[in-house]
Amino acid sequence: MARPNEVGRRAESGREQFGEQIGKKEQRKIKGRRERRRSPLFWAGMFGLVGWPVALFTVLGVWLGRVLDQRYTGTVSWTLTGVLLGITFGCINAWLWVKRESSRKE
Repeated sequence: MARPNEVGRRAESGREQFGEQIGKKEQRKIKGRRERRRSPLFWAGMFGLVGWPVALFTVLGVWLGRVLDQRYTGTVSWTLTGVLLGITFGCINAWLWVKRESSRKE
C-alpha cells in the first residue's frame, strides 16, 4: 500500500507532466502560426474554393440565358450574355474572397 507522501508526490509529478505537455502543444501552435507554411494540399483546397464560385455563377448564367432565349427570340444571344456575366461575377466574387482572406490577420 502506498504511503500518503508517495501519493502526493505522484499526483504532483502527474500535474507537472500534464503542464509540460500543455506547454509543448502551445509552443507548437505559436510556432505554426508564426511560420505560416502552407502544404500543397492546402493550396489544392484553396483552388477548389476559388473555382466553385466561378463555376456556379457560370452555370447560373447559362441557365438564365437559356430561359431568356426561349422567351425572347431576337438577335441577342442571351445564353452567351449569361455565360459572360456569370464568369465575370464569379471571378469578381472569387477575387474579393481571396483578397479578404489574404488580408485577415490571426
